[in-house]
Amino acid sequence: MAARVGLPQQALLASVLARSPSRSPARLPYPPLLPLLLPTYRRSISASADAGLQNLRRRRPFATRAMSQRSEAAGSPYAAELAAAKKAVSLAARLCQTVQQEIEQSDVQSKADKSPVTVADYGSQILVSLVLNMEVTSGSFSMVAEEDSEDLRKDGAGEILERITDLVNETLAEDASFNILLSQEGILSAIDSGKSEGGPSGRHWVLDPIDGTKGFLRGGQYAIALALLDEGKVVLGVLGCPNLPLSSISNLNSSSSGDQIGALFSATIGCGAEVQSLDGSPPQKISVCSTDNPVNASFFESYEGAHTMHDLTGSIAEKLGVQAPPVRIDSQAKYGALARGDGAIYLRFPYKGYREKIWDHAAGAIVVTEAGGLVTDASGNDLDFSKGRFLDLDTGIIATNKQLMPSLLKAVQEAIKEKDQVPSPL
Repeated sequence: MAARVGLPQQALLASVLARSPSRSPARLPYPPLLPLLLPTYRRSISASADAGLQNLRRRRPFATRAMSQRSEAAGSPYAAELAAAKKAVSLAARLCQTVQQEIEQSDVQSKADKSPVTVADYGSQILVSLVLNMEVTSGSFSMVAEEDSEDLRKDGAGEILERITDLVNETLAEDASFNILLSQEGILSAIDSGKSEGGPSGRHWVLDPIDGTKGFLRGGQYAIALALLDEGKVVLGVLGCPNLPLSSISNLNSSSSGDQIGALFSATIGCGAEVQSLDGSPPQKISVCSTDNPVNASFFESYEGAHTMHDLTGSIAEKLGVQAPPVRIDSQAKYGALARGDGAIYLRFPYKGYREKIWDHAAGAIVVTEAGGLVTDASGNDLDFSKGRFLDLDTGIIATNKQLMPSLLKAVQEAIKEKDQVPSPL
């Protein structure tokens, strides 16, 4: 990409710095890969974008620069990566909230698989890619992410591309951490920095820019989910859940108006899991619930029936003796809620033929395991994130505490066996 701009890297860097006189070169940690996100330059924000920026400034901002609160993870070998990940997710959450509050029909498109994608999905991916490149990348950058720019490069996509560009630049300008703005080509390049295939070697960031897009469109739960793989193992994860109460969601539908909304979950391998508010409160240690009696357990499952077989999960709950009705919410927010003890069990059993993507589980899984829980497939095998963009697993995904896992696995396998024995309708 540097060749396309016609400048060697150092000259390109100098040209960007020259356009950003208020930013000292010593304070601008551009990594070697940043030219892949370019051409990047100062640009005039349109009148509509400028109006949007004024609206943003009237809102209480997320404290992306307050994410460096002291925690146990500060002494880990991934401390810098965790700080950058929290900053990236918080900045993306700000953009997503802006879009959700003012979403227009033109902000939503359908992908080839008929699933929805919004300007916020793209904007979130762009901001996360940019922050990670600016903050921590010192060598090659690899990110496995859900979105790509193919549809935005088609004829007729100019309006939505301009909308994404304005949203990203408004968010960057309001945050003021980075004194740069992106061109449309820079926007497209940033999206496509997520095309890595991952694998068992090296480091790979894993991103779902909006997990739970349908929930996002309904005004419900969604999550910005970011994880880091190192030699095939998930070593850190961050979940930004802008609509999740900071306190328990045990009774999600009757939360009081005084409840603080917006939770940021984080975990680093060997350092435990934490939660803090998206506007920068000190992180608090969290742990899964300790119940060992299924009768006292509650369980999470997907809101969308297309994402899990509710008849199968109902059978599992019955075999366990679970008496509480399921708590159905969108996205990896379920992992965060489970990690802090809001419920005891998470069940996910998609229909046959569905292949799980690593970005749908990497961040959430480490948050739960570092909170003292277990996350496995239906046979009790650990999830393997080293195989590329997809998870190869048996039937479904379950998560709970260590006390309940043996009885949960037994109930899962019995329910699956019974379901398999039922003859298919002709």
